[in-house]
Amino acid sequence: MTMKADAQLDLRGTPCPINFVRTKLQLKKMAPNDLLEVWLDAGEPMEQVPDSLVMEGYILEQTVEQAEGHFALWVRCPVEG
Repeated sequence: MTMKADAQLDLRGTPCPINFVRTKLQLKKMAPNDLLEVWLDAGEPMEQVPDSLVMEGYILEQTVEQAEGHFALWVRCPVEG
């Protein structure tokens, strides 16, 4: 299944915690239920950013390891209830 992101953020080469901060800032600009595709490096970014986003209330839809050695992470903005 191919997901269609409403926005994309390439954070390859961006260290922690800056990659988390930039992801969160982008998500705050987006509408409820919008989908953000984030590209992250393996290692610390993939260990820290997804868990931090879930703790902030965002929804992880999918994570895919890319052939180039990075990960594509799809994060959905929560719908205010």
